[in-house]
Amino acid sequence: MENIQIKIDNSNLMRLIGPNITKDESDILIKNDSLDSENKNSVKRRKLDKDSHNDSISKNNKPKDLDDVIYYFEDGLRKVKPYYYEYQAFAKGRWLGRSIFDIFCTEFRDRSRDYYAYAIETGLITINEKIVTKEKIVKNQDIIGHKIHRHEPPVTADPIKLISMENDLIVIDKPGSVPVHPSGRYRHNTVLHILQKEFGFSNLYTLNRLDRLTSGIMFLSTNKEKAQEFEQLMQERKIHKEYLCRVIGEFPTGDVRCDKPIMTVSHKLGLNVVHPKGKPCTTIFRRESYNGRTSVVKCIPITGRTHQIRVHLQYLGYVIGNDPLYNHHVWGQQKGKGGIDEVSTKSVINNLINEGINQEECLVLNLPTKQNSDITTSNVMNVESSEQSQRFKDKSLGKCEECTIPNFPDPKPDQLFIWLHALKYEVSGCKYETQLPYWAKDDFDGDINIK
Repeated sequence: MENIQIKIDNSNLMRLIGPNITKDESDILIKNDSLDSENKNSVKRRKLDKDSHNDSISKNNKPKDLDDVIYYFEDGLRKVKPYYYEYQAFAKGRWLGRSIFDIFCTEFRDRSRDYYAYAIETGLITINEKIVTKEKIVKNQDIIGHKIHRHEPPVTADPIKLISMENDLIVIDKPGSVPVHPSGRYRHNTVLHILQKEFGFSNLYTLNRLDRLTSGIMFLSTNKEKAQEFEQLMQERKIHKEYLCRVIGEFPTGDVRCDKPIMTVSHKLGLNVVHPKGKPCTTIFRRESYNGRTSVVKCIPITGRTHQIRVHLQYLGYVIGNDPLYNHHVWGQQKGKGGIDEVSTKSVINNLINEGINQEECLVLNLPTKQNSDITTSNVMNVESSEQSQRFKDKSLGKCEECTIPNFPDPKPDQLFIWLHALKYEVSGCKYETQLPYWAKDDFDGDINIK
């Protein structure tokens, strides 16, 4: 039998594949020969190196469903009209011999048993594209499908600005809050899909990558060779970068150089810390202004590690004022200044997880924490008297008439990003620069209540 190869990209990692899957496992190639979990040739996983994301090149063909997507703007936010989307995956080895209802109820607990019963009965959950009963036993080579009503988180309504587009090089000013690639809860509210939808690009290579919460200059290309040239320049550190940020406290005058190595200590959280076993890392900082509360600081990263600027600033004792991860209270009174030991690191990770922080979610939004994010409309009704369910309902604005998932209040646009901006890039003698972000100007007073 000819092997059939199915690629499930980051956006297809459904609740079907489950909340337990890590982002590292999000690019999966499955061959339709044997799916026994002990057969090493049956499932090939390509691990993503998070530390190489800034230098990676990825090609993105226009998704088939992008023509049907509806963007709309409301209260300073870009939103995507909820839509149905079907995820598919081959049955895992541990699922074999179990009923489809049991699998969903025990493996994917982000929804209630009542929902899964309804989804199976109505054909939202299928086996080999066929409607089945709750008692249907999953067998080897079965393809499990789950059609869900997707509610993407809103992002800022600020447009993606085209700075330059020549010689196959596209330079944009990315707003903070917009992720680059489809991943997790984001699919269409991403840089790639917005550019494809609004500017008509069919293939794009991302040349550098900014965190979702970070704004500023990004490079893309429609030409593979151009992308490879750019990647080579980045590897040879021939690209000069300048960022701006606003940190708490009076940053020192003169150049401050930080050469501390950085290591990822939690992929689930996307958390990095200064660690002697980390990767070599260098950032130069220079204070631009101080208003008595916070300082605007120019950052020149010599290397390009994940969260490099944020981690080095934390180590120096000057965290970015509205950084929801590295300015979190779990770091203690000193907010991680001077680094923390391994015992403290484990405590920070556990406390962040307990508070519901994770790499994918909107860290700065006023959304339910982990403790109540697993409560669905169905089981809220069954625990009316609990204080937890009351807090959950207080934040809810009713439920979606289509899928019964609770609706939550929208965030304010200024809650969606951090004060970190890629301001300038110099590449092969060409200089690219964005306008100064409003929070970096002398008259900014949005830092009055920041601690």
